[in-house]
Amino acid sequence: MTSAPPRTPTHALDPADAEERALRHRKVRAAMAEDGIDVLLAFAPGWRRENVRYFTDARLTGTASFVVFPASGEVAALSTRRADLPALAGAGWVDDTGLLDVHRPAALTDRLRDLRPKRVGVAHLELLPGLLADALHRALPNAELVSATALMDGVRLVKSDWELARMRRSAAVCAAGWQAFVDVLEPGLPEYRIVAEVEAEIKRLGAEDNFMLIASGGDEVRGMTAPTPRSLAAGDMVRTELTPQMDGYWLQICRSAVVGPPSDGQRRSFDLFNEAVEAGMAATRPGVTAHDVAKAQNDVFRKYGYGEYCTSTYTRVRGHGHGLHLDETPIIEGNETVLPENAVFIIHPNTYTPLAGYHVLGDPVRVTKDGPEVLIETARKLFHSDRGRPGPAARPGPDAAAAGKEAVA
Repeated sequence: MTSAPPRTPTHALDPADAEERALRHRKVRAAMAEDGIDVLLAFAPGWRRENVRYFTDARLTGTASFVVFPASGEVAALSTRRADLPALAGAGWVDDTGLLDVHRPAALTDRLRDLRPKRVGVAHLELLPGLLADALHRALPNAELVSATALMDGVRLVKSDWELARMRRSAAVCAAGWQAFVDVLEPGLPEYRIVAEVEAEIKRLGAEDNFMLIASGGDEVRGMTAPTPRSLAAGDMVRTELTPQMDGYWLQICRSAVVGPPSDGQRRSFDLFNEAVEAGMAATRPGVTAHDVAKAQNDVFRKYGYGEYCTSTYTRVRGHGHGLHLDETPIIEGNETVLPENAVFIIHPNTYTPLAGYHVLGDPVRVTKDGPEVLIETARKLFHSDRGRPGPAARPGPDAAAAGKEAVA
């Protein structure tokens, strides 16, 4: 099937990993058969590697990579970066690996030509550069090329026990990252220092990556960005989405904390957002849609006269899926994606209101027949620090700082 003999994986798979790989192959091949696809080609540009990682369980860094997954037979992985090849072979999830030159992609096109497919599904076809799309059409002039992006989204939506174990490790790192965030809050601290402390802690715990947004200030804050040099002031509310990646899997925590005692507006804002989270939780069960969960949250805002802040003028996304990509199916009104048992997503009604500005609050959950299982242990509270109280005070030492952390419901 290839011009070179298959490369033997450098080690035998652990039985649990072998079982997981076999499960994935069965799920993908069943979906391929349903769609009449002979070969699935998983394409990974540098920022969307979830499908290639699903087949390889390898952390890649090349600008582009592919997995060639036929309806039967050997599975091959290719990358534009030579340094990725040991990771691919060492993981032991694929039968063959190779280096890809995007200008002369014979390593890919020859392999596909040998398979003689009639219908090829390309996951992330929408992101495939024209150079490579043209090469595929030349190599397979009689084959139909179709998108398999939705196919793979559907396959990845239901998490296995193996995947959930990894996501629970991500949950523990979320909690540690948030604790590091709260521990350093004090007037005069720039936003980038907060993020640096969080990054140091989660990387110490083994995080591969982290997607994080932050915002500080009062009711003028309309959204979050990357950290800035802005220094915290007493009374600020500091908001964050903290999303570490562990063993390939992303999980997010959304929280807000106040530097000093919370104001009445900040407390009222927390109560509103917490009620919206609770409504989203109550709506979560197998068979409901992303629309249903989003509407349950938005209806809380509408009930209190804040419905306009759930529109695209402000923020209308009420959460999103988690997994090998950090931002999977959106929890948004109009999205009729059915949420099956063992889907994982975050419920977060994050948006601006005039009560206290942009507010961030949310928990990742697993869909179960008994309702949502919250995957993090961090309390859903409005955190605050005594370091922001009015009046002169020396910065406390570590023991006093720990004692000074408190939260209000």
